[in-house]
Amino acid sequence: MSTTSDIKNACILLVEDHQQLAETTLDFLEAAGFETDYAADGLSALQLAAGNSYDAIVLDVMLPGVDGFTVCQRLRREQGSDVPILMLTARDQLEDKLEGFQMGTDDYLVKPFDMPELAARLMAMVRRQRGELAANRLQVADLVLDAGTFEVMRANQVISLSPTCFRILKILMRESPRLVTRESLEQELWGDTPPDSDTLRSHLYKLRQAIDKPFDTALLQTIPGQGFKLAVMR
Repeated sequence: MSTTSDIKNACILLVEDHQQLAETTLDFLEAAGFETDYAADGLSALQLAAGNSYDAIVLDVMLPGVDGFTVCQRLRREQGSDVPILMLTARDQLEDKLEGFQMGTDDYLVKPFDMPELAARLMAMVRRQRGELAANRLQVADLVLDAGTFEVMRANQVISLSPTCFRILKILMRESPRLVTRESLEQELWGDTPPDSDTLRSHLYKLRQAIDKPFDTALLQTIPGQGFKLAVMR
């Protein structure tokens, strides 16, 4: 097992309604060096995730009220969170795993699981996330996005974006100046179940109004029949 220095100050949210398993898991993770928060249901998990910063979330699928798939989906789509999520499930079914990945989960463990494997997977997720955070400041021309603080600025002016617009902008800035097709953008945002075509168009309109309209130079380009890109127009 890696040393605790690999996970210094790493904070994990455990979402599990089975009290005995939750207590055992919390004790093990804390002994392994993680800081931990706990939620016994989906609504509590969403509230904690909205008000705190976590390095990873361990999320049970079968929860009272709001299930784990819905929690994951709402974290990604409504809160715009990119925190790594490891799902726990008692069902080793391919369909369940595919549904979880479509909702935005990053990894899976099937119950019953070994605690050292859980800790090892969490450490790997934390290391990957922290490696990404080193390059989390994206810039195109005078437009700057900080994925760590969820701040966007252009010409030193703060820009307020919805979580979905933020995710769209992050994708376009990450790929800039390359073109991003409509299909690949929808896939990354919503998986294999995208909403109707007007939804993406509406988000792009709002994004353009926020990052381009108040400024002299437009950056968000629509290439008819191909897709979108973020770049200074020549």
